[in-house]
Amino acid sequence: MGTLWVLSLAGVLSLAGALAGDSGAPRAVTPAALDTGSTREDPLGHGRGLDCREVRKHNSSEWCRFVRGNPDCRLDGGFLDYLGGVFCVFPPGLLPLAVTLYALWLLYLFVILGVTAEKFFCPNLSAISTNLKLSHNVAGVTFLAFGNGAPDVFSAVVAFSDPRTAGLAVGAVFGAGIFVTTVVAGGIALVKPFTAASRPFLRDAIFYMVAVFLTFLILYLGRITLGEALGYLGLYVFYVFAVVLCTWIHRRQRGDGLAPPGPWEPEMPTDAEERESSGTNSGDYGEEYRPLLPYHETSLRILASALSPLDQRKWRRKPWYWRLFKVFKVPVELVLLLTVPVVDPDKDDLNWKRPLNCLHIVTSPLLCVLTLKSGAYGLYQIQGIFPVWGLVMLVGSVLAIIIFLTTTNEEPPKYHCVFAFLGFLASAMWINAAATELVNILRTLGIIFQLSNTVLGLTLLAWGNSIGDTFSDLTMARQGYPRMAFSACFGGIIFNILVGVGLGCLLQMTSSQLVVKLEPDSLLVWILAGALGLSLVFSFVAVPAQCFQLGKAYGVCLILYYLAFLCVALLTEFRVIRLAAA
Repeated sequence: MGTLWVLSLAGVLSLAGALAGDSGAPRAVTPAALDTGSTREDPLGHGRGLDCREVRKHNSSEWCRFVRGNPDCRLDGGFLDYLGGVFCVFPPGLLPLAVTLYALWLLYLFVILGVTAEKFFCPNLSAISTNLKLSHNVAGVTFLAFGNGAPDVFSAVVAFSDPRTAGLAVGAVFGAGIFVTTVVAGGIALVKPFTAASRPFLRDAIFYMVAVFLTFLILYLGRITLGEALGYLGLYVFYVFAVVLCTWIHRRQRGDGLAPPGPWEPEMPTDAEERESSGTNSGDYGEEYRPLLPYHETSLRILASALSPLDQRKWRRKPWYWRLFKVFKVPVELVLLLTVPVVDPDKDDLNWKRPLNCLHIVTSPLLCVLTLKSGAYGLYQIQGIFPVWGLVMLVGSVLAIIIFLTTTNEEPPKYHCVFAFLGFLASAMWINAAATELVNILRTLGIIFQLSNTVLGLTLLAWGNSIGDTFSDLTMARQGYPRMAFSACFGGIIFNILVGVGLGCLLQMTSSQLVVKLEPDSLLVWILAGALGLSLVFSFVAVPAQCFQLGKAYGVCLILYYLAFLCVALLTEFRVIRLAAA
């Protein structure tokens, strides 16, 4: 309950910035250094543009004009104009109401991210890895890591797309890192003391410390070049190679069979457990997708059953709070079921639903063109006459009719695996759209409460993106797999920092601009980087010193360390702690 309370409080604070989006503004270039003198020349921020956080320093009657006329107040990407909503639509006296509504919307965005990643993105990635015949180790550190880290990576990529929100990405990457390696790892040790897997822990800790050091270095230099961005991705490829090589060597040492796990190897679930977990990959949809009369149901009944996000039997036996949360998730799940196909290789029919999958041929491409660049491409008029979305719908309808006429309800076609790639793309577009709205909300929050992007990233964005990992890792530990959960703490964040920073910066480079500037906006960035590095060094020394026996004392130390760091970070943000003037 304490964690839920913290998340709710975080949401109420953060949604203060929630109804802002893409108002058709062109993509922002690195803004010029703020000129305090321009305040005196143009108090409303027209022309050269002021820091948008200055809006609250003006009279409330001038807020709307300031936001509309200041280039720094334009939010790139997204569908809703959050700043315009809070400063132009709501009267000043109703600002608390706007903040509350934004907070609720922010929490719902986290729900959208979680549902999309867990029930649609990850299952399709699993199907793709099965189709490509990848080993469990390679799939675990590539596709599975991508699935688990999708919200973090997409949030980082979106935040890096605008120099004004790059601090969000840095704060979120570092903030999630320190949260997972202290609170989550410490919580695992408190829930179930265990013996850590020594060699995997040392390998992951070393790779993560190298990644943190590289990030610290590019922040110190103030820019990242093409070679350095590629180096991040190359380091992750090397990490994947190291994981595969270590696993191969260990199996050669113990023989080809699956012997019981050694003292340095995480426990692996049995085949029965794997079947059980894989059977629930699609969340609540396993039972609904299984028709009662598989060979006699009509297409209309199959469609209605496949589009139902509720399982009546599960609904009756679940507690009231599960039902309440399910009610909030139903609209999201229904829209996702309509637009995202899911292929399940663990089912005999591979989750083939002919009428729904034919509908996906229309809705999934339509979703992609309408969410890419906030619908700019989808609404484009070909020759000024026919919209792109109309062409996509026309082509998709023709393909859907052909597939419907050439397939049956009982037997999936040979090309059914293509639907996994389509589902992967569609769910990725949903996650990207939600992450864009999330970043815009958090930036609006910073403007309303005059908070830096870094503190928003290390708190609200990091907590929101990490809450799912927290519950899953602690649940895994309670079920008797603490070593696996502890290994997941480090394996996941290595992917997030290397791919999040590397890919996020790489996508912002153009042929004429092969350098992305990363200028730390405050002392807080250095405190965050230093705290993360210090926590890693502490674990790197303390865990071997305890002979990899991790108990409650270790867990308490990590959680106290995070609380102390959070206090220092907030005191720095509110300038209680600051550098002495030269």
